[in-house]
Amino acid sequence: MSSKKKAPLPRPYSSKITETPERAASRAMLYPVGFTSDDFKKPQVGIASTWSMVTPCNMHIDGLAREACAGADEAGGKGIIFNTITISDGISMGTDGMHYSLVSREVIADSIETVVGCQQFDGLVAIGGCDKNMPGCMLGIARLNRPAVFVYGGTILPGHHNGKEVDIVSVFEAVGAHARGDIDDKELDKIEKCAIPGPGSCGGMYTANTMASAIEALGMSLPGSSSQAAVSEDKVVDCREAGKAVLNLIEKGITPKDIMTKKAFENAITVVCALGGSTNAVLHLLAMAWTSGVKLSIDDFTRIGKKVPVLADLKPSGRFVMASLVEIGGIQPLMKMLLNKGLLHGDCMTVTGKTMAQNLRSVKAYPKGQEIIRSFNNPIKAESHLVILKGNLAPEGSVAKISGKEGLFFEGKAKVFASEEAALKAILDGKIKKGHVIVIRYEGPVGGPGMREMLSPTSAVMGRGLGKDVALITDGRFSGGSHGFVVGHITPEAAIGGPLAIVKNGDTITIDAEKREMTLDIDDREWEARYEKLKLPKARVKRGVLAKFASTVTTASEGALTDKRLPEPEKRV
Repeated sequence: MSSKKKAPLPRPYSSKITETPERAASRAMLYPVGFTSDDFKKPQVGIASTWSMVTPCNMHIDGLAREACAGADEAGGKGIIFNTITISDGISMGTDGMHYSLVSREVIADSIETVVGCQQFDGLVAIGGCDKNMPGCMLGIARLNRPAVFVYGGTILPGHHNGKEVDIVSVFEAVGAHARGDIDDKELDKIEKCAIPGPGSCGGMYTANTMASAIEALGMSLPGSSSQAAVSEDKVVDCREAGKAVLNLIEKGITPKDIMTKKAFENAITVVCALGGSTNAVLHLLAMAWTSGVKLSIDDFTRIGKKVPVLADLKPSGRFVMASLVEIGGIQPLMKMLLNKGLLHGDCMTVTGKTMAQNLRSVKAYPKGQEIIRSFNNPIKAESHLVILKGNLAPEGSVAKISGKEGLFFEGKAKVFASEEAALKAILDGKIKKGHVIVIRYEGPVGGPGMREMLSPTSAVMGRGLGKDVALITDGRFSGGSHGFVVGHITPEAAIGGPLAIVKNGDTITIDAEKREMTLDIDDREWEARYEKLKLPKARVKRGVLAKFASTVTTASEGALTDKRLPEPEKRV
């Protein structure tokens, strides 16, 4: 009995540049980069690599890209590796360079869209390591809507100092301890030299691990991709399988928008809440949802957060690093716990071509006695740590990170700074005291420009032992490594006339996580008088990528996107 010959895989895009005599020039250009005549009959799969020696987060991704390419080739496609950028938040934190961090998300998305759109690839594997790589890749994937899989480059292994695990946040907090006089130059030197032992993304439940987990929960990564060490056989296999998975998606006609639905985003939010993830997840998931055509708002984080407890005891506010979670099974058992509790939508499609429930069916529970993931009967916090605050200081919203250890209420006197640098200097110089609310303004998407992360100030606060005694609010962002009583993403931002612009030193500010409000205690007459006298600062940057970002970016409560409020093209006759 003869077996049926398998039908050729679809090539809806690449066929436009490889078929017919008229495309001879296109084929001629492809022979030198490794194509054979047979390859022109195969679907072309772009492998977007964020490899760079700029940062340890991405220094190994060239090898992972080659594995993904090999997987695509093995499955009957033709893989083509191309590069996009990365920057290092950890290196640029606290400097002018950090203005480019969020901007890099948009540049990554633009570059992936540009290459895949121009080269007519039929599918895509995108591999990210540092914080902005992941949402940047996902924005590109969503814009293109071609069969795609995201691969996380993996978490770093922890460093060790005096018998304790350390990471990049340990170094930032050591700077604060050094300023306080608790450690000397020699001790600081020891910590900085051992905190980053090799390749991989920062080791706590910071932004990279948060977004990797969110994307897996969204269904856009293979099961387990978010919880693997950067240097491991599991990560090599993950990349190979991702390359193969894209060919399966091409064959079945499954595109990202079939996967990235409203319910899928609700799954992602649920997992971020349970993990105690970064505040940046709010910004990035809002951006990814809009780009996917999904209506998601900051109020959805409140709605879902009221039902989802924090179960993971992970850094920065907890005890463990991501590598420890990897050892006990990663996030898959947690997702099964959430599914069984009715907190995940099991019918959502994923890049395996199966539903979330099907993917989780054979997942085993965490080993008995582990302390990293709590039970529902013993949560770290009964509701989400991501609290959306509104009120007269943030009429369009802000994002607080309330782990529960800081309390749920803070009232204090404002200490106002027009930049991160000025605030950091005041903290390190001992000018911030118990009961102060540190206000850092003009650091939003427009005002920064670029919405810098405030890891240096928040770490300095912790390092000086003021974590429970002061609050910090800003129209900028926070690193996933920030903890303490902190509120960011204040919208509207000060640079466009948001209420943060009229706060003065000594004003009473109240932050109430239970009422979900943040208020400035001045009467209506004073409020109006201050606005009448308000003069906003001129734009800090007039040319280049930062100026382009500032001129097109939306507010933080809308995801800080650069392609959302572009004017409609004028009609031409």
